[in-house]
Amino acid sequence: MAGRVKVTQESDSGRNQRFRDIRTGQEMTRPQFVKQIENGQYPNYHVRVVNKIKTPVSNPDNTTNNNLD
Repeated sequence: MAGRVKVTQESDSGRNQRFRDIRTGQEMTRPQFVKQIENGQYPNYHVRVVNKIKTPVSNPDNTTNNNLD
């Protein structure tokens, strides 16, 4: 589902901190979104560890329309 989740807040360093599911309106913190991805709620996203912090990212494909922004 392209573009289902949007970033609503970033840290000063640019790390995505808060997210909104635009289909349901649900607001999530980074840890909440990570947990939902790990539980299979968002199959078009996965979790990477960046600087020892679990970070949600969209699955790679040939389009930029579904990237987190």
